[in-house]
Amino acid sequence: MPYDVIVVGGSYAGMAAALQVLRARRSVLVVDAGAPRNRFAAHSHGFLGQDGVEPEIIAHTARAQLMRYPTLTWTEGMALSAEGEKDAFALSLAEGPSVAARRLLFATGLADALPDIPGIADRWGRSVFHCPYCHGYELQRGRIGVIATGPISLHQAQLIPEWGDVTFFTNGAIVPDVATRTALAERGVAIEDTPILALEGEADIRLSDGRILAFSGLFTATRTAPATPIAQNLGCMLEETPFGTQIRTDAGKETSIPGVFACGDVARIPHSVSLAVGDGAWAGACVHRSLVF
Repeated sequence: MPYDVIVVGGSYAGMAAALQVLRARRSVLVVDAGAPRNRFAAHSHGFLGQDGVEPEIIAHTARAQLMRYPTLTWTEGMALSAEGEKDAFALSLAEGPSVAARRLLFATGLADALPDIPGIADRWGRSVFHCPYCHGYELQRGRIGVIATGPISLHQAQLIPEWGDVTFFTNGAIVPDVATRTALAERGVAIEDTPILALEGEADIRLSDGRILAFSGLFTATRTAPATPIAQNLGCMLEETPFGTQIRTDAGKETSIPGVFACGDVARIPHSVSLAVGDGAWAGACVHRSLVF
């Protein structure tokens, strides 16, 4: 017998979606590769009721609650490909036989492409961040560096002075015009055009002229893309956002392929744990309704 729904991705959005379907007493298979996007962060912030809790603890608690439902099956592993049509989908796994379902829901998350700067990957999620609402408060209004990657970085540079004293590093990624420089100055943002050589220490920036500037934390806008190509290989349409590419969905979280849904970071902007959970809950309800109506 096919599952009613297969959820590909067992992080926040995927579990929130699965919960709604399980509570409708439908059969759900969750396939999870175990690599959540926020695995580099020590704590999760801004999530009501879980502020400051370690991501692993939040995920473990949520999974334990889902496992209480008898119609849930959980598989740890990688989903390789999907095929079929509404009411007759098949999903192939890296290990084991393929599985069938009436509906598919992709909650696969995103991959972040960081700027090509030595030392930045080692500090990602620890002292280099992308969301000030998630990590800005803990910097205690200290010195903050914003590393440009493109036009979206101007938005970051103008927003982040709410959390500290900001220096904006253009780093060859953007050339602010006079109006932009004036707008940043009005926000108290210092502009540094000298290229970045590397990141050192906790959150120190070494410039190409030899200077080392110390900060409490750094922010940068990554370029995002779906963490796995499984949805686009099935034929789901993608769309461009200011942050990168994501799966296109309608108001009911259905993709361009009938019977295939998507939610969480891979299917909405902006990104945070709270927003992913809400998006997943709505997607789960929509998937269930599609089985009824």
